[in-house]
Amino acid sequence: MSKRAVVTGVGHYLPDRVVPNSEFEKTLDTTDEWIKTRSGIERRHFAAEGQTTSDLAIRAAQAALENAGIGADQIDGIVVATSTPDLTFPSVGTMVQRGLGMEHGFAFDVQAVCAGFIYALTTANSMLLSGQAQRLLVIGAETFSRIMDWTDRSTCVLFGDGAGALVLEAQDGKGDNTDRGILAADLNSDGRYREMLFVDGGVSTNGESGKLRMQGNALFRQAVDKLAGTAFTALKKIGLEDDDVDWIVPHQANIRIIQGTARKMGIPMDRVIVTVQDHGNTSAASIPLALSVGVSSGKIKRGDLLLSEAIGGGLAWGSVVLRW
Repeated sequence: MSKRAVVTGVGHYLPDRVVPNSEFEKTLDTTDEWIKTRSGIERRHFAAEGQTTSDLAIRAAQAALENAGIGADQIDGIVVATSTPDLTFPSVGTMVQRGLGMEHGFAFDVQAVCAGFIYALTTANSMLLSGQAQRLLVIGAETFSRIMDWTDRSTCVLFGDGAGALVLEAQDGKGDNTDRGILAADLNSDGRYREMLFVDGGVSTNGESGKLRMQGNALFRQAVDKLAGTAFTALKKIGLEDDDVDWIVPHQANIRIIQGTARKMGIPMDRVIVTVQDHGNTSAASIPLALSVGVSSGKIKRGDLLLSEAIGGGLAWGSVVLRW
């Protein structure tokens, strides 16, 4: 017998405000067709004034707990992946803990930008397998609309706000690749590529939150190779191949990156969960959002083998192989 971190609940939350591509035509030299052609994005959600990342995270967490059929009193800890926290400190995790009425356990944040949820899942997996916890909430939540330069048409049309959450529970498995739960993970980073995606502000630089800056073409060239590479590595760790994968649930950054990675892996697009058209790039929230949509739409079913991969600022990238 061996322990596995098994998903027992999933949920998501999107702000009420839906922003179609046409809204950007009023202020930028862009069109709906230009945005769709280059990114696959048709619309995204923006948080309301005064609505924070922790607000979104709490709603997603509540949905995941309801889906799992448990209360917050049965959770040992919370791991939140975000790059857009409400405050410099305390963590969004502790704000979620308070919002759920938890007066026990622990909560903290993980920051790896768009790869944040993969890093958070891997961290939670280690804690469950080590016996540090029995049941954890893992959340990806972002309000990227707060760090957009609304004059930069190449970036501000790409991002959106939202949150997704999973309940992970330590359960007994056989120790082979037929188990349910997280089967393998692969994490990577390379700080030499910082200039490709960063925010030009921070506490110890200029004391401001800053705006997102991205070298889109350069990042695209890095993304496909690194995403396919980390996916193959994670599958190899558990003795599986691309043909074994039922669904790729990728970071929803750009439809061309998603298509290019699937093509490099030899997996057809009808086995890829795609939500980028409706959500835009929600950074650390995009994978749990896509997982929740995939489950609620009836595509992802118990026993399916899933592969999730993501790349973000740092650069940081990684993948997780998970049997639902």
